[in-house]
Amino acid sequence: MSDRWNDKKRCSICNFLVNSPKGTIFLSSVDTSNIFKTTDKVFDMLNAIVERIGEENIVQAITNIVANYKARGELLMGKRKGLFWTPCVAHCIDLILKDFEKKLKVHQVTIAKGRRITSYIYPKSILISMLRHFTKENDFIRPVATRFATAYLTLGCLSDSKL
Repeated sequence: MSDRWNDKKRCSICNFLVNSPKGTIFLSSVDTSNIFKTTDKVFDMLNAIVERIGEENIVQAITNIVANYKARGELLMGKRKGLFWTPCVAHCIDLILKDFEKKLKVHQVTIAKGRRITSYIYPKSILISMLRHFTKENDFIRPVATRFATAYLTLGCLSDSKL
């Protein structure tokens, strides 16, 4: 599995993980900030991981669904006939929820209201203390700009708390 993300300083990091019946382990991380993210470069990184682990030990490669990663997965399947590429389900769901928020007015309004509530409460320690008191030590999940599912989780927490 690979997961690419940007830190707060806009450095691009690609993490590689391996999943087996015994669990998921972190394999390596590559700073991809200076790597031009063409399909060839991305393919070379994943192919090197496959070589390191051994093709016979791999059934599936999972990445996000952006164009160069999708193309990389197809290249990898072309080179390695016993390996399958699939997009990350969580990333696909995240993109669906992003579309909901962008295209459905009721979602835009509701999420904006949820963000206002949490943005008002969390900078103020007295309000956080009151929140935890009245919700039996529960917290709201705070929305994060890069993960759209978090907005829906936050709304669920607000609804569960009936505030």
